[in-house]
Amino acid sequence: MKRCCKIHTMIGKLTLVADEESVKEIRFGWEIKEGEKEENHPLLQWTRRELEEYFQGKRKEFSVPLKPDGTEFQKKVWKALTEIPYGETRTYGEVAAAVGNDKASRAVGMANHCNPIPVIIPCHRVIGKNGKLTGYAGGLEKKTALLDLERSFEENG
Repeated sequence: MKRCCKIHTMIGKLTLVADEESVKEIRFGWEIKEGEKEENHPLLQWTRRELEEYFQGKRKEFSVPLKPDGTEFQKKVWKALTEIPYGETRTYGEVAAAVGNDKASRAVGMANHCNPIPVIIPCHRVIGKNGKLTGYAGGLEKKTALLDLERSFEENG
């Protein structure tokens, strides 16, 4: 059974979703799906605490266990995203090269779009090759806010 909790953050409402062992999803908005139960599970409390620390600039890396559902390629991309340092960005092409296929930047873009655990798996750190911000499932204003947050805490130590 999946468990959920709703939190309010600087980028709006989020729904955290976990099974017994790992975080499965972070949804923009407050959405609980059929078969999910809203509760204050310890793993959800841990995730909430780490997200609150991140939004306060006190956390640059997450330690909660993650287990996103996706294809093998998507999982490879999501793992590569977690290796992009806090406050930095990479292009879709650079992520494609990091997963071993420098011609797969469109596929990387689709994997980013399907990322079920945004913020913790930092798809917001991926930008177009011209340096411009491109799509983000939560909207470009959220992507901008997350990048600005990280840059401000990086600049201020």
